[in-house]
Amino acid sequence: MKVMILAAGAGERMRPLTDHTPKPLLSVGGVPLIEHHIRALAGAGITELVINISHLPQQIVAHCGDGSRWGVSIVYSREEVGLETAGGIIKALPLLGDEPFLIVNGDVWTDYPFRDLTDRDWNLKREAHLVFADNPPQHTHGDFMLKPDGLLEFRAQGAIGVTYAGLAVFSPLFFAGFESGKRPLRPLLDLAISEGRLHGEHYRGVWVDVGTPQRLQELNDSVSLSVP
Repeated sequence: MKVMILAAGAGERMRPLTDHTPKPLLSVGGVPLIEHHIRALAGAGITELVINISHLPQQIVAHCGDGSRWGVSIVYSREEVGLETAGGIIKALPLLGDEPFLIVNGDVWTDYPFRDLTDRDWNLKREAHLVFADNPPQHTHGDFMLKPDGLLEFRAQGAIGVTYAGLAVFSPLFFAGFESGKRPLRPLLDLAISEGRLHGEHYRGVWVDVGTPQRLQELNDSVSLSVP
């Protein structure tokens, strides 16, 4: 299975840190976020990586290179301007092939065991499988409701759902019929829910959306405290 790491965003909420450093290169425990992902993916036997880049792209290329030092192969999908999540994936489809692929947000911190996704026999057509996490303090109501059978449904006003963790398996056909260009992911997910072809799982392990300088500092503090 191939994987795409989403690393093209400008990280507006992380300024001023991202004025001179791409968000995926911000460090946790002295190691860039994107490198934590690459190491974990390599450990799960995932060796074909696609990384989309736009903001300060050469810094990411300089750090990650061709991936050989981690035993993986990295190719880059370059975006002249950030295309948002769905737009970036659609642009990279020729690099991802015809089989289901894994998507990993470059700005999350998690101990999710990627083998749980890669070891499955995916039979996705126009469907997608999303990983959800417990709701963080800044997003207490979550994004969607996860039914016992794994299907997703819209969250009613005031209801408590679960939060999309930035990890997913997509079929290339999920994006069929959508033109290239700047395009957010949420409308595609909403359409899939309405058609009953979006499902997922609730992961209750470690997951942090590293979205602000304060959260990054809190994460670094917690990581340093956990080291003997």
